[in-house]
Amino acid sequence: MIVKRFINTIAVVLALLTALAACGGKSAEPSSSSSSGKEETKKKIIVGTDAAFAPFEYMDKGEIVGFDVDLLDAVMKEAGIDYELKNIGWDPLFAALQSKEIDMAISGITINDKRKQTYDFSIPYFESTYMIMVKENSPIKNALDLKGKTIGVQNGITGQAAVEKLLGKENKNIKKFENTVVAIMDLLNGGGEAVVTDNAVASEYVKNNPDKKIKTIADPEHFESEFYGLMFPKGSDLKPKVDEATRFFTDHNSKKLVFAMLLPSANKKESFPRI
Repeated sequence: MIVKRFINTIAVVLALLTALAACGGKSAEPSSSSSSGKEETKKKIIVGTDAAFAPFEYMDKGEIVGFDVDLLDAVMKEAGIDYELKNIGWDPLFAALQSKEIDMAISGITINDKRKQTYDFSIPYFESTYMIMVKENSPIKNALDLKGKTIGVQNGITGQAAVEKLLGKENKNIKKFENTVVAIMDLLNGGGEAVVTDNAVASEYVKNNPDKKIKTIADPEHFESEFYGLMFPKGSDLKPKVDEATRFFTDHNSKKLVFAMLLPSANKKESFPRI
């Protein structure tokens, strides 16, 4: 009887040891997945842009540079996010974001209600409005003078929408170009009488190209202010982190970036490629 009890006790102990070993094996699995989870959070984030919108983003000796590029780098470092910036073009930018081929985008992208139906945006980081670019001898003095004139715009941006609102969506005098640089080239070559683009883009070009004899015209009565934001797929986990980091670099009262002291591109004289 004693031997039998002893054998039974040994069996119970062995069973308990087996069960504990099994539990230990199972507890190792979450540890592995936890480690995997950490790797996922540390994966390189892909950021898309259209590097043809100086001074915000443009190519310089094969490198993407500009105001947005400096901002992005500052924000991502503040947020502790590893990233890679890719130049993929304006229209592909939106498609790639929607299909989640890229994780976020920065390219002087205006926050508006239509885009917010499909994408999420960061808090605003820059306030912008539109300016008219014309040759110095042009009779155009304000937005109303654009009626009956040939106007160049970048296709697909809100500047196009602003001009269409003013002159009519189907107006044949509105010439749409792949980017603003090409639109300006068309103006210089006599193909158009004006270009409507963001005030920072227009002002920077005129400042850096005095020999082109181009002037800018502001018309706040007909061109409303708008705000740029970083753009994400709907429901992106990146947005809260990026928002928090962006707040560190923004003036909350005016929603204008405090770039004069913080961002290298703010002090660059040559921030628009000569054309």
